[in-house]
Amino acid sequence: KPYAATELITALKDTVKIPIHLHTHDTSSLQPATYLKAIEAGVDVVDVSLASVSGLTSQPNFNSILEMMRFHERENPIDIHRLNEFSNYFENVRDYYYPFESGMMASTASVFQHEIPGGQYSNLKPQAIALGLADKFEDIKLMYAEVNELFGDVVKVTPSSKVVGDMALYLVSNGLTVQDVRERGDTISFPESVVDFFQGHLGQPHFGFPADVQKLVLKDRQPFTDRPNSHLEPIDFDKGFADFKKKFDPSLKFTDYLSYLMYPKVFSDYYKQKQLYGDLSKIPTGNFFYGMKLRDETLVEIGEGKNIIIELLSIGPADSNGMRTLFFRVNGMTRNIEILDRSLNIVKSEHEKASKEDANQVGAPLQGLLSKVLVNKGDKVKKNQPLFIIEAMKMETTVTATGSGTVKRVVLDDGTLVESDDLVVVLE
Repeated sequence: KPYAATELITALKDTVKIPIHLHTHDTSSLQPATYLKAIEAGVDVVDVSLASVSGLTSQPNFNSILEMMRFHERENPIDIHRLNEFSNYFENVRDYYYPFESGMMASTASVFQHEIPGGQYSNLKPQAIALGLADKFEDIKLMYAEVNELFGDVVKVTPSSKVVGDMALYLVSNGLTVQDVRERGDTISFPESVVDFFQGHLGQPHFGFPADVQKLVLKDRQPFTDRPNSHLEPIDFDKGFADFKKKFDPSLKFTDYLSYLMYPKVFSDYYKQKQLYGDLSKIPTGNFFYGMKLRDETLVEIGEGKNIIIELLSIGPADSNGMRTLFFRVNGMTRNIEILDRSLNIVKSEHEKASKEDANQVGAPLQGLLSKVLVNKGDKVKKNQPLFIIEAMKMETTVTATGSGTVKRVVLDDGTLVESDDLVVVLE
């Protein structure tokens, strides 16, 4: 907790044998002067951030701290003029990425209540918006604090902070409370990150897991009691890399293979998108994020010495299916393409809703992508057996059966976009 930093450093500096590092993710309530007190208390390393991207959910202002430390006995001389040039450059870059900002306009002390790290905060808000919970973000912050206590006051760094955030989003999305988890958690399908956490995939908390909550979350799964890497299967990298290239592309590099090993689904999705659209990294950032306006002209470098000059000439009216014809001038030649204007929302399917009174009707717990249905019609299922997986903004939730039965009907297919409570599977 930030207010205890200098006291902690003072207590530790004469007893520990390793450098003391002051690391803060959310400095909305911290000023450079706080760091000065930590430095005077004997801290070895402090985290800082360039002036143009500092403060709010980031670290304190590097440039200001450098000036603050001028003539101090512990000054670390750095060229402030060059540092200001770097800051000016990233001030311009930051303009392109403003939609991904946290939305904070000023400093706040609420971090002392909810304890959401800055990196988590800037992710949590877009997640809430994507789940249709933008108007409930204050409720999510309050729930984050409650979930943190439910989980045993977690040390919140990546990825443990995400676990707490996923749970907070899940509970608010489903109108559930922490008390509901305690009373009927055995019937709730929790986000996969929460299950992994309590199984021990992130390691063992210093004071252990809350045993009652762990049992409710894991259900029939057995938790680890040792290091998670003890459960990894050995990897033959040579054979694996060869198989990887056969599956995807012989031109892929070993680093691509390592990405696939760590994030198989993310890499697979990336590869599919690249096969469909090509190398989108060639598109200028402004065009990629915000598109082109009429008569706009842009230069795209597709290779060394190979450039394409593109000008948007006109945008045609939408037809009954929401398709528009766009005309471009590409290196002096007119080209046209038809695209679907998704902003019109012409095609919006309405799915059957699951009845909350019928335990045999299993619906989506939140809006997202139905990435995988794990059962078929006629399958026998047992209590806590996985039925399907929902993906939503970097959060996976495996929905399980609340009792034994037979699959009477699979309502929706893999790849379907679902809303909360859309009926997916019917049991009997």
